[in-house]
This record gives sequence, C-alpha cells and structure tokens, in this order.
Amino acid sequence: MQIKTLFATTAIVLAAGAAQAQVSDGVIKLGVLNDQSGLYADVSGPGGTWAARKAVADSGIEKRGFKVEVVFGDHQNKPDIGSNIARQWYDVDKVDAIVDVPTSSVALAINQITKEKNKVFIGSGPATSDLTGPACSPNTAHWTYDTWALANGTGKAIVQTGGKSWYFVTADYAFGHALERDTGNVVKANGGTVVGAVRHPFPGTDFSSFLLQAQASKAQIVAFANAGGDTINSIKQAAEFGIVEGGQKLAGMLMFITDVHSLGLKTAQGLNFTTAWYWDANDNNRAFAKEFAAANGGKMPTMVHAGIYSGVIHYLKAVEALKSDADGVKVVDKMKEMPSDDKLFGKGTLRKDGRHVHDMYLVEVKKPGESKYAWDYLTVKKTIPAAEAFRPMAEGNCPLVK
Repeated sequence: MQIKTLFATTAIVLAAGAAQAQVSDGVIKLGVLNDQSGLYADVSGPGGTWAARKAVADSGIEKRGFKVEVVFGDHQNKPDIGSNIARQWYDVDKVDAIVDVPTSSVALAINQITKEKNKVFIGSGPATSDLTGPACSPNTAHWTYDTWALANGTGKAIVQTGGKSWYFVTADYAFGHALERDTGNVVKANGGTVVGAVRHPFPGTDFSSFLLQAQASKAQIVAFANAGGDTINSIKQAAEFGIVEGGQKLAGMLMFITDVHSLGLKTAQGLNFTTAWYWDANDNNRAFAKEFAAANGGKMPTMVHAGIYSGVIHYLKAVEALKSDADGVKVVDKMKEMPSDDKLFGKGTLRKDGRHVHDMYLVEVKKPGESKYAWDYLTVKKTIPAAEAFRPMAEGNCPLVK
C-alpha cells in the first residue's frame, strides 16, 4: 500500500514538474493592471484581481501540473505609470501576460510595450476601438466591449427612437475622443446630427460650464462620452441643472452596474446603455456574482470583471494547448484558433484583428418601483447578436487583416 502511494505521489510530482518546465520560468504569471483606488476602482480595481484569480481556480489548470501566479498593479490612470509597471513586470518580474487595463491612453501604451516584449495583453477594461483598428497588435486580445460596440448599440437605438440631434460632453483623452467619434458616426449614419461637443479634463469634478453649454445647444440628446466617476458626477449635476426637466434627454455612452448603484434608481431611471454582461441575466452569472459580492464588500461585478474572468480562462486554455507561454504571438494565435467558451460569456471567437466577438445587450435602468431586490437595476431590451455587435473587421484599418 505504501509502495503504491509512493509511486502515485512520484507520478504526480513528475507530471507537475514536466508541466512547469514547459512554461517560461516554470510559472504562468499574470499581471492585473488597473485603477485600484481612483475613478475606475469600482469598475475593475481590486475586483479585477479577484476575477483573474477566480478564473485560474475555475480553469483547473493548476490541478494538471501548471503553476500560475497573479499579481496586480495600480496604474492610477496615467500612461507613464502604467508603462513603468509593465516594463518592470516584463523585464524583471517575468510576467507573461497583462490583463484588464481600463483607461484607453494607458491601454494603448501597454499594447505597444507588450508587442515590443512579445508578451500578451488581454484588455477587458479599455474601450477605444483603435486597439483592433490602426493600433492592432498580434500580441493583444481586446475582450468585453469597445467604443464602436457602445455606439452601435446605444447610439443607433436612441436615434432610431427619435433622438436625432446630439451634443457630446466628452472626457478629454483617447477613450473619450474615440467614443465621441464612433457614436457621432453612428448618429450621422442613422439620419441624426451632431450639433456640438465640449471636452472636460480627465478626471473631472465640476461639470457646470460644460453642462450649461450642452443645455444651451438645445440638442435633443446630451451624451456623456466619459465613464466611471465622471459619468456619475455628470449625470448628478445634470439633474441639478434640470436638463431633463427642460426637455433634453441624457445618454450615458459607457455605463456600468456600479454607476447605476452610485446614482440610485431615482436619478438613473430610464437611462439606456449597452453592456456585454449583466450579473442577473442567468444562473451562472448570479452564482459568480454571489461569490464576487461576498469577497468585494457586497458590490456586484461589472462587465469588466466578467471579461477579465473570460479572457483569463481562454488564455490559460491556449497556454495549456501549446504547453508554453514563452512566445506571446504564438499564444494569441492559439487563442484565435480555438473558440472561446466559458460560463460567463458562453461561446465566442477571437478574430484576426484581436477583437473578441460575443453578444452585447441594450439595457434600460428600471424605475424604483420596478426593482424587487438589491442590485435589481436593469431590464434587457435587446440582445445584439455577435455578428452585429462589433465593427466589421474590414472597416477597422487593422494592419493584421490587410
């Protein structure tokens, strides 16, 4: 009996050693890079680290002999800080892949550094569609959502239901610019007009002068091309200025369940927005959300947290199939070759331009009387099929598809 146990134990140890020897430095090392304490902390933040670790545990890869480590860093929404962390991770700390990275200006920098170092970048938090357009990289997978998908979902729906004239209040950096551009194109393509735009500092606190300009424009739709705390403060201050009472409607072009929670249903009711994932949509999502909330102060996960989970699951499958994480391009190529499938996003594909393709959802914030339990905030109005949800690959000007 002891001899059998010894043989079995030895076999497990040898298998584990073989698996670890197949990856660089004997460990698959993931770095979650995001805003841990600022404007986007609720959107991704510490919850993003939890989601990555949960994906590792659920993948079962460690039981099959691979060693995986997850570290995290705070880029503070600044490209220079994010770049310094990325270089430290890649050059010194032997990180193999960086995940998440909200704040498009930081993500574009990480995208370039990752290509230089031939590692892997899986972006769940960044929005700019340029990551699968002119800035596309063979080392990057863009998960969850982008500005084109947001514009296509929310912008088209609002124009088609009568919101023809638009005015943008835009965060003055790469993400805001891309969201204003992509939404403006959709508005015009569907017969609407853009009557003006104003750009506010990022991050912002006082939106008074910008809202007054939006109010004076007389546009039917005042669209906020910002996110997180900026969107929350914009909408709260818009209520104080009586913009909706004056006959204009508000559009949050990028919103998260945590934004609705911060605003409250009385303020947020009736807002339409596009999301890649909702915690209360099915049993798998609810089970994930229950565990997430227990570990994150009762907060429900956003689509960014779900995207981190989904992206990490697929990355680990690709590394295991290759039996190597050493060559970033080869890992991403394997991710593109294999269809994705996980309990939160279901089935999807990773295109040649690095865009992960899946269904998106147009949702509306419930009225206070319609909410039956905690965080019961959204009604799904429309499922946008994967084939329609994201920009056609031929229209992105990605060098990888030419």
